[in-house]
Amino acid sequence: MNKLAPLFVGTALSSLMLPGQAADPPKPYGAVPTPQQVNWQRMEFYGFIHFGLNTFTGREWGYGDENPQIFNPTDFNASEIVETFKKGGMKGMIYTAKHHDGFCAWPTKSTEHNITKTPWKNGKGDVVKEFALACKKHGIKFGTYLSPWDRNHAEYGKEGYLKAYYQQIRELLSNYGPVFEIWFDGANGGDGYYGGAREKRNIGNAEKYYNFEKIVEMIRSIQPNCIIWGAGHYGDARWGGSEKGHVNYPHWSTVGLNGGGGGTGKRGGERWVPAEGDTTINHSGWFWHQGQASRVKSPEELMQVWFDSVGRGANLILNVAADKTGKLDPADVKSLMEFKELRDKLYAKNFALGATATASQTRGNDKKFSPSNMTDGNMDTYWAVEDDNLTPSAVITLPKPATFDVIRLREQIRLGQRVDSFNIDAFIKGKWVCIDNGGKTIGNQVMRRLTAPSPPRTAPAHHGQPGNALHL
Repeated sequence: MNKLAPLFVGTALSSLMLPGQAADPPKPYGAVPTPQQVNWQRMEFYGFIHFGLNTFTGREWGYGDENPQIFNPTDFNASEIVETFKKGGMKGMIYTAKHHDGFCAWPTKSTEHNITKTPWKNGKGDVVKEFALACKKHGIKFGTYLSPWDRNHAEYGKEGYLKAYYQQIRELLSNYGPVFEIWFDGANGGDGYYGGAREKRNIGNAEKYYNFEKIVEMIRSIQPNCIIWGAGHYGDARWGGSEKGHVNYPHWSTVGLNGGGGGTGKRGGERWVPAEGDTTINHSGWFWHQGQASRVKSPEELMQVWFDSVGRGANLILNVAADKTGKLDPADVKSLMEFKELRDKLYAKNFALGATATASQTRGNDKKFSPSNMTDGNMDTYWAVEDDNLTPSAVITLPKPATFDVIRLREQIRLGQRVDSFNIDAFIKGKWVCIDNGGKTIGNQVMRRLTAPSPPRTAPAHHGQPGNALHL
């Protein structure tokens, strides 16, 4: 493996304002994140858990006519599950409190189709509460998923359903402590039970029917720090573009006023709505299925997902489902822990710390914008140049030659996202060699795997995955 030191990074930036002598910070470009979005993006990784009636029927989408009596896990322990998520490196978890079948896993007053009609704990249980308390106990954040589509409710598609749905939102956000994220799935309408009608219902425009503008206002009034996933073009976070965890590259965290952008986003968009990559740890589906142990994704597959989501500036939510007993599948847990080991090895050594940084220019010659900010380990400091300098460069000189094959770059997203492209060169055998000319966006972060030009690289250790990295 080649030893790469020092490094040269060149970028192409958008022009913002004329140079000034006061060395004021650059003006933001396009939309900027809220403080809540900044905190959310720094989480990077959290869990999904699908656990409900579908767990007991083997379905992915329940029809809505399932009898709640089938929900009776014999060994459910929320604390044990949350502890596993935390050990796997997750900063939070989101529980599917209601999926499309309409079954509410808490004692809601909005519908009879809920946990009180199950034999579990003699109808006195509350899965949402147990997960919320377990997250608090283990020090990770709690979130919830609440399907807008309800294939059980007799009034779905009509005005009467909205009263029940709004009540469900209020209950989940009022009775279980802080909720860091609430998920609104995009599945909206189709065939279902609908109180015995057994018909197909089409709601037309989802934003208009649910009145997501009103929903967002309600959420903000109850939990202002809660990140809203989906909700038409009113939410704070968006889909990454697939259910395989991958987001597109280049990747912009901004979108237009009416949303859109998918996994790519829109350069200079009017709203900051970063993407979230979502996928399952198992190829079987979102809910647990018999025999799924043979279909678990390998740690190496999950590491590729990591680079294709977190490594492109998005967050990653990884689903690990509970089985009929209420336990996680041992095969899933094994893969999750080995995935954690790979990430620990990747981040074990940050070569940027202690390195020397110089640049072609520093904004106003003010040390608060010094290139040394790139190597101080503080995400809130940053290097900046004058506004008319569209091709600045910086050199990172390591204390001694080092072996690594990943470089992470970040922008100060509080000022928006503006980098269009960048190259990375390395000083190898007495000359500068381009080792990456395919860099496009940076944004929240980008992780680039390096391909050495010459001589041929040896395979990195740790199951063929990247070793140590340089984090700027």
